[in-house]
Amino acid sequence: MNKEEVDVVVIGAGPSGSVASAWLNKQGYKVLVLEKIKFPRFVIGESLLPHCMDHLEAVGFLDAVKKHGFQLKTGAAFYKGDHRTDFLFKDQHSKGWTWTWQVKRADFDHILIKTAEEQGVTVKFECEVKKVECSTDKQLVVYSDVNGNETEVTAKFIIDASGYGRVLPRLFNLEEPVKTPSRSAVFCHIHDNKRTSQAGENIFIHSFNDNKAWIWAIPFSDRTTSVGVVSETELVTDMAANGGEKFIAHIRNFQDLNGRFAEEKLLFEPRLIQGYAVRSKQLFGNGYVLCGNSTEFLDPIFSSGVTLATGSGLMAAKLADRKLKGEEINWQTEYEDILRKGIDVFRSFVLGWYNGDLQTILFSKTIDPNFKRQICSVLAGYVWDETNPIVKKHEAAIKSLAKVIRMMESNPST
Repeated sequence: MNKEEVDVVVIGAGPSGSVASAWLNKQGYKVLVLEKIKFPRFVIGESLLPHCMDHLEAVGFLDAVKKHGFQLKTGAAFYKGDHRTDFLFKDQHSKGWTWTWQVKRADFDHILIKTAEEQGVTVKFECEVKKVECSTDKQLVVYSDVNGNETEVTAKFIIDASGYGRVLPRLFNLEEPVKTPSRSAVFCHIHDNKRTSQAGENIFIHSFNDNKAWIWAIPFSDRTTSVGVVSETELVTDMAANGGEKFIAHIRNFQDLNGRFAEEKLLFEPRLIQGYAVRSKQLFGNGYVLCGNSTEFLDPIFSSGVTLATGSGLMAAKLADRKLKGEEINWQTEYEDILRKGIDVFRSFVLGWYNGDLQTILFSKTIDPNFKRQICSVLAGYVWDETNPIVKKHEAAIKSLAKVIRMMESNPST
């Protein structure tokens, strides 16, 4: 068996692994990224949030991404019947980025990891992790390449950024069931020749079926758009059957889309993702830490995936740097508790969307402008900004505000 020795092994070359490896490389460590798939590769999760720009900037990725000419994203538009609410990131509570991009992830992810390689990170594609042994000071990783040749790597630390592959959660039996109902998504890319000039700068979310289902429309710079339906698994699998026949009919005829995709050609046959919500019961252990979708994935409604991935990747890398320099790190308080706080803010918004509380707020004509700015900051990804009242008391705030709005709208004179 071949043998290697590095400082840090990063499992996965997606946004989380790219950011983590680039940061550690900048600190002078020998980093090896192992990726099972050959890049570029298709993946969903195409609408970014402004906060992830902070993470890309921290590791020197922004210039490379800008050169590609991805579609500018300045906000989000929510629809429900005759109601429409726009959130523009320039009108948010938090001090941060006011724009980001809509991206085809095959291109975006490839740019990030290639930039990390150009900075000095060693990346090996089509290499599958087969075995991992961890201890307080020495980690062992065995991987096989595309030809089946195995290599044993010793490292001081491991960062699992393997996304939906969830390498360490599977190997170490860390997965636990989620408490939210099982939902699925069916989606495609489609030509978008009827798009207006402004329509490219927002993600569009259309609610239907009594809050239980919604459509996303994510415009790209090449005048194609990602369109998908998210709902309870039974409905989505029915839509996806027979080559997505019912799904295609739905997006062509859905009234709120105003015929936008009525005659457009699909770039590929609709694809199905089932039961995507996952969770790990712990996010760290002796010699390793989890980040990105290896930790938890909630729901795509607020496009939180990439921002949580880049944010956790950067946070994990900074703590790993301190650990490798001899500091004692409290991974529970300095990493897991902080990361879960941000995830929990998004969770409250997800639950509020599906139980109707958040939709009551979003589509209200009486919402206070300050509340709208606070909500906008969460939609921009600034879920760790505790100067934002709705971040500090997210669960209670959504329930209370929805209750007040319902009372005001049912009794306008009060």
